[in-house]
Amino acid sequence: DFEPIVPELVGRQWPPLRFIFPHAPVRPITVNGGMRMRGWYDIGGVDIAHKQDGPGIRASIAAIEQLIARENARGIPAERIILAGFSQGGAVTLAAGLRRSEPLLAMIALSTYLPLHETFPAEAAKPSLSVPIFMGHGKHDPVVPESLGAMSRDWLKAAGCPVDWHSYPMPHSVCAEEIRDLRAWMGPKLT
Repeated sequence: DFEPIVPELVGRQWPPLRFIFPHAPVRPITVNGGMRMRGWYDIGGVDIAHKQDGPGIRASIAAIEQLIARENARGIPAERIILAGFSQGGAVTLAAGLRRSEPLLAMIALSTYLPLHETFPAEAAKPSLSVPIFMGHGKHDPVVPESLGAMSRDWLKAAGCPVDWHSYPMPHSVCAEEIRDLRAWMGPKLT
């Protein structure tokens, strides 16, 4: 679902890039009455920080690792990969990216939070704690409250992660200003 913003995101001076847009599997989501829909993991209730689907999150981490391994096999080293996601995708980005022994180039986590935060200090891979992280969040987000995103930012910063935090006057979405900020943030890392 990130695909439509690529033309607005990519800078003219950037090298050639390959974007991979994996789709979360279709699964029942408890908070939505068990309706089958795309989700990287189940959401047990409205208090998403405390009703986490640990096995589902860990399965999604493994799926992301398979995608990264496929790119590595194509000759793309981890340090040239930016992992990005929105909402659940952003949560899986943080969960997977911070547990890697081979650090990525960067992580982008939009309108999201740090899942499994209670095990994060013990499970984080030290080399990945220095990977730059762009976090963007809507001030009026009714799905993932900005306070949860800010708390996650604080946990990451306390662990030594270089987090660049941006807050926007929007709901659970992406806005043009966020895309511009993201382009400005990514540019120096890619050129």
